[in-house]
Amino acid sequence: MTDLAYHDGTLRPLDQITVGIRTHALHYGTGVFEGIRAYWNAEAEQLYAFRLADHYARLCASAKVYGMQASLSVEELCDVTIDLLARNEVREDVYIRPLVFKSSETMGLWSRGLTDSLVIYHVPLGAYISESGIRCCVSSWRRPDGNFVPARAKISGIYAGMALARREALEAGFDEALTLTTHGKVSEGSGENIFLVIDGKLVTPPPGDDLLAGITRASLIELADAELGLRTVERSVNRSELLVADEVFLCGTAAEVTPVVEIDRRPVGDGEIGPVATAMRELYMRVVRGTHDDYLDWCRPIHQGAHPAVTAADR
Repeated sequence: MTDLAYHDGTLRPLDQITVGIRTHALHYGTGVFEGIRAYWNAEAEQLYAFRLADHYARLCASAKVYGMQASLSVEELCDVTIDLLARNEVREDVYIRPLVFKSSETMGLWSRGLTDSLVIYHVPLGAYISESGIRCCVSSWRRPDGNFVPARAKISGIYAGMALARREALEAGFDEALTLTTHGKVSEGSGENIFLVIDGKLVTPPPGDDLLAGITRASLIELADAELGLRTVERSVNRSELLVADEVFLCGTAAEVTPVVEIDRRPVGDGEIGPVATAMRELYMRVVRGTHDDYLDWCRPIHQGAHPAVTAADR
C-alpha cells in the first residue's frame, strides 16, 4: 500500500505528488518547512505526535516572515496530520514533513501573484545521527546573519549553507558540524541546537546568535528545570568554551538528544557520554513516547483506524 500524503486540499498517494522542473521553490529556495516526530508506543498501542500544534504555529510564523500563507489554520493543520497518520495506519516512529512553497513555474527571484502550495507527508525515522556519542567539528561555513536571512523562520534556502557545513564534516570524518555566527560565536549544529554543561548548569546560545529557537530546545529547558533541577543560562558562547565544557549535547526534532564526545579531535570532558546528557535523553524519550503523565499534553494521540467524517483534508 502506498502511503497517502496531503497536497493542496486533497489526499493522494505520495508517489503521485510531483512538481515541475520550473517550480520557483526548486530554483530559489522559496519555501518554509517543519520537521515533526510521531512516536509509536507499543505498550499503549498508540502513536503520539510531539508538540504538533507548536510546530504548526512555527510553520505559520515562518510562512508569514516569507510572505506566504499555509492555507490552513494551526488546528486544521493538526487535524489533517492526525487524519493522514490514522488513514496510513502508522505503527512506527515517523518524521512528518509539512512544506509551504512557491509552486508557480516561473523565472525571476520574486514577482506578484506567485502561488503558495502546501504538502504534508511522513517517512519512517529512527536515530538521525547516533545515540552512542558523536564526533563534531567546527565548520568553516558560518551561520547566515539574521539581517540577511531571518533565523527565526525555518526557510528552505537557509539549509543550503547548513548542507555545506554537514558535507564538510562528513568528508573530514566527523558525524556533525557545529557552526559559528559571523561574529565568531557558537550558534548551532547543521540542524540542531546545542547545550553545554558548565559548572553544573546548562548553557545554550540565545536566539539572537542567529539560531533557530527550537521546540526541542525549549522543551529541554523546561524539563531540565522541572525534573532535574538544572538551571539553563542563555548567553553567547565562545568557541573555546566547547573545548573546556564538562559535557556537550545537541538537540532537535530529528536529533532528539545527541551527546557529543569529541570536538575538533579533542575529547569533551572525559570523552564519554556524561550523566547530564544521559539523564536528559532518558527523560526526553519518556516524554515523547507518552509515558510521563505530567507532559501528556505535549503528545497528540493518533487514534488508529479513526477516519473523521469531516476534516480539513475533506473540505
